Amino acid sequence: MKQPAVSPHPFFKNPVLLGVAVVLGLVLAGSVITALILRFTSVPESSMPYFTSTVNGIALLTGGWMSGRRAEQRGWLYGGLTGILYVGIVFVVGFLAFDTAIRVQPVLLTLCAAGLGAIGGIFGVNTGKR
Repeated sequence: MKQPAVSPHPFFKNPVLLGVAVVLGLVLAGSVITALILRFTSVPESSMPYFTSTVNGIALLTGGWMSGRRAEQRGWLYGGLTGILYVGIVFVVGFLAFDTAIRVQPVLLTLCAAGLGAIGGIFGVNTGKR
């Protein structure tokens, strides 16, 4: 039986928490890059939804991939849970910091995030160490 990889920090032993950490890190980096692009180029601010959707999609796929790779089995489950937990964090921050109401759009975002995370998890399991 193959031994799981040893992680330097116990937080990263949990595949879902690792995936969410990766997603949050990539979203933060993508947000900084997007802000720099908007500030120093002639790209209009009206293109912001395209940037945010792309950054979130890439981050969710990558986080799901890392989650599935760490789990080494049931990547779709761990990747999907990664997407759902990420959306939960976004909802809580949006509700507490910006006092936003719950609408239908976040439900659609949750389904898309879980789907992208699950797809990433499937690829992560299949590209894992054998």
